[in-house]
Amino acid sequence: MVGLDFDKPIIELKDKIKELNEFSIKANVDLSAEIEKLESRLAKLQKEIYDNMKPWDRVQIARHPNRPTTLDYIPYLFTDFFEVHGDRTFGDDEAIVGGIAKFKGLPVTVIGHQRGKDTKENIRRNFGMPHPEGYRKALRLMKQADKFKRPIICFIDTKGAYPGKAAEERGQSEAIAKNLFEMATLKVPIICIVIGEGGSGGALALGVGNYIHMLENSTFSVISPEGAASILWKDANQAKQAAEKMKITAPDLKELGIIDEIIPEVKGGAHHNVQEQAEEIEQILLQSLKTLRNKSEEELVGERYIKFKNMGAYLNV
Repeated sequence: MVGLDFDKPIIELKDKIKELNEFSIKANVDLSAEIEKLESRLAKLQKEIYDNMKPWDRVQIARHPNRPTTLDYIPYLFTDFFEVHGDRTFGDDEAIVGGIAKFKGLPVTVIGHQRGKDTKENIRRNFGMPHPEGYRKALRLMKQADKFKRPIICFIDTKGAYPGKAAEERGQSEAIAKNLFEMATLKVPIICIVIGEGGSGGALALGVGNYIHMLENSTFSVISPEGAASILWKDANQAKQAAEKMKITAPDLKELGIIDEIIPEVKGGAHHNVQEQAEEIEQILLQSLKTLRNKSEEELVGERYIKFKNMGAYLNV
């Protein structure tokens, strides 16, 4: 079982309970009283740790190697998913997946960042960091959705857009800027959900929505804590302090008015139960779509504009 620094005691206790259960069966010895005590202690420990998580703890959960990805959630949330490939300009970028599906019988367009679960898949998907063709593929799907009046659902989960030479040569900045501009004008409901890391412009390129929701232990920021620490203190090891100062967690961003709703996570993080987590996401999608489908095209575009215009503070100089 993969553990994090702050929940190491929980992992060790779970392993001990599992060990006692196995020994009890193998040796035909009744250890139910001891196991019950350990389970009671585990419940108390989980509440104590998970109810008092710091920003850096949430960063660790958002980066957990087993954290569910876009393709993990799709089978639980949608039916008849048909993946679309390529941007019709350069090629296909597997760091972004997208296609057409049905949500409770309603045709929708689904787009999301996609990272790998092991080294081989991470290399294939470029560790979830899209090239320009990935954003152009996403925009092609969005425009198609706009044409056929399909709501758009975006899952955000990336450290950021790929910063390499090839990406810059093919117009990385322009591709991101084009997505921001075009998403602002689409006349269909757009719902964005941050399911892991929402990093920099790479996340924003799928993040101009009528609603922006976040899983409880996700992050959303203009730069990583390590990057901010390198700039502010010339020391990436100060990332923990940077995470606290940057206000990048769901509770902080909800308080600042950047996001709309916090989606509760199962105890310890979404990676502990993907199906249960998908059910939580399903509820917020149902509520959001119910509200947005009753709005006119003008209202959808206008409210999206006002939403982003109201972010931040303005000073008359």
